[in-house]
Amino acid sequence: MTSKIEVKNLSKVYGNVQAVTDVSFSVGDREVLGFLGPNGAGKTTVMKILTGFHYQSGGTAVIDGIHVDENPLDVKKRIGYLPENVPLYGDLTVDEYLDFAAQAHSIPKSERSRIIDESLEACGLTDYRSRKIETLSKGYRQRTGLAQAILHDPPILILDEPTTGLDPNQIIEIRSLIKELGKRKTVILSTHILQEVEAICTQVLIINDGRIAALGRPQEIAGTMKGGDTWELLLKGADAMIVKDKILQLGSISNALVENTNEGFVSANFFVPAASGDSNAGERIFDWAVNEGLKILEMNRKKLSIEDIFVKLTSNEDPGVQ
Repeated sequence: MTSKIEVKNLSKVYGNVQAVTDVSFSVGDREVLGFLGPNGAGKTTVMKILTGFHYQSGGTAVIDGIHVDENPLDVKKRIGYLPENVPLYGDLTVDEYLDFAAQAHSIPKSERSRIIDESLEACGLTDYRSRKIETLSKGYRQRTGLAQAILHDPPILILDEPTTGLDPNQIIEIRSLIKELGKRKTVILSTHILQEVEAICTQVLIINDGRIAALGRPQEIAGTMKGGDTWELLLKGADAMIVKDKILQLGSISNALVENTNEGFVSANFFVPAASGDSNAGERIFDWAVNEGLKILEMNRKKLSIEDIFVKLTSNEDPGVQ
């Protein structure tokens, strides 16, 4: 897959502050990269370098084969950028604002009406085109900013916190729109809403203190961090001490936490290290319980969520026992 965005050893220094250090990643055609990190981690700095608003102190940033620092104007023609604080003109109508943006993008006058109509329709703004921007809700102002970002049909979208300050319904609508755009464009999405990443993104990049803490598909990152599988089991007709001894005798299983619940059941949580090469531990536990005449009420392989991963990589907190 051809990389639309290629970043190598990127760094940025502001005075005595090292904002970004040795960041490298690539994003392919029609991929959506979720860009995560705490406040001040360096996300916005990287995005501003990619869009040609800041210059890097070291390394390279290449967009569609073009070095950003060598030809920022050509890069900006290929990018649709939605900053966290959308620069809108409240006294203009949505139509007037998009016409102004179309002129800024040098879209020929003969094509503007059609292109604006398409952008309005894509962002669900057709019925609001004559409304002044200052009268719009936060959600519809975000839509207007996004309409501006896709107006010139760029192959790449860079969206910085596009759902900040929106209510749950507006978040769902904008999220759906971004997911649809990701089917035909390359997208970098910076967000603090971790469920958003799981719903939309094909890749995740977590940055902390200006450095990459993790990069890959969510399931790949989770598997690497866990180093194995965690299983949760709820049994009826058993005793915790007996169950724990039996489970540990099955081999390849460690960190077994087994206890009697208030409801009279037995809850078992156990870990199978990846290094053991045991891919059938779940089946063996199931077969053992059946052979013992125990009733299995629940059995789940527990996955690390994006939230778990984010907490582990950006703080000293431990979200759960492995």
